[in-house]
Amino acid sequence: MSYETILVEKRGGIGYLTLNRPDRANTINAQLGIDINAALDDFTSDGETRVIILTGAGRHFCGGADLRDMGLRSLTRQPSGLNFMSHIENVDLPVIAAINGAAMGGGCEIALCCDLRVMSEAAQIGLPEIRFGALPAGGGTQRLPRLLGPGKAKELIFTGLPLSASEALAIGLVNRIAPPGQLMATCTEIAGVLMQRAGYALAAAKFLINQGMQTDLETGLKLERRIINKMATPEEMAAERDRAAATQPTYANIFKESTRA
Repeated sequence: MSYETILVEKRGGIGYLTLNRPDRANTINAQLGIDINAALDDFTSDGETRVIILTGAGRHFCGGADLRDMGLRSLTRQPSGLNFMSHIENVDLPVIAAINGAAMGGGCEIALCCDLRVMSEAAQIGLPEIRFGALPAGGGTQRLPRLLGPGKAKELIFTGLPLSASEALAIGLVNRIAPPGQLMATCTEIAGVLMQRAGYALAAAKFLINQGMQTDLETGLKLERRIINKMATPEEMAAERDRAAATQPTYANIFKESTRA
């Protein structure tokens, strides 16, 4: 499948999705959202992709919205106009943002939709919209306080000032930082760990965490019990226990004892 605004590669169970508008700092236009939605659907349906790594071509991760794109302006006024961000957030596969360069405005918001964020030591990230009389239109006012708490989120949105990689790491905006030349290797290493985990458990954990952030504790606990009880068949869970026992003697002993009991 070919795309106008992104590059897609599949290798070793990892789907690499690269924003590919380097001449426009990988800014978001209407076609970019269409292409990302299609690529995510392809990753989830191919039966092979286990983890997605999302990055940008060239010097930038994503410079935000393409303010010259009239189609995007009309989309942002519609409730589902930027639904590709929610698609990133809710897709069943883990998504790792490899923030290779500036992630500003909508670029920061794309990163917020990802499950894990790894940032190049040379990159910056921020929500500068207020500096030209606007506000983040892709969920920044909602996702950022859920991640950082309201105080720090207000500081970043109110000032519009960018953060360095070390500053972003210190407040928990990103999970790790890496030298520019090691960014993709670091993300691939994390993806390799995730691919050793049960896909059904990763999908259930992602769903429960995302939903739990939007509800009260008691409701979240009820949802947790319901989803965990139906997230896999007995055969799938037995296969995962066997796999774990084959690689970890401790698990082998535990499962042997539980079978005897």
